Amino acid sequence: MPVPKTDFETIHPATFYEPADLLAADQMYTVYEIARLLQELDPDAEIDQETEAILLDWAIPWIMVHADDLVVAEPRADDEPGYYGLATE
Repeated sequence: MPVPKTDFETIHPATFYEPADLLAADQMYTVYEIARLLQELDPDAEIDQETEAILLDWAIPWIMVHADDLVVAEPRADDEPGYYGLATE
């Protein structure tokens, strides 16, 4: 059910990072690391599974929206996720 804006003490603009502002050009990142970076956490930060699931809800659409600016690498092993990085000329 919708909630009145007045119920919130602070409302922020919905601004998101551009890939070049978030990712180093010479690095590849998992979706889990990107999820942490989008929340200004260290890519290796320890977080609980519930929080990680919420962060992934933000990271996956961000990756899809910015797909033209990213490259993808297959996992190096069957038990690893894929990796994403900045597309370069």
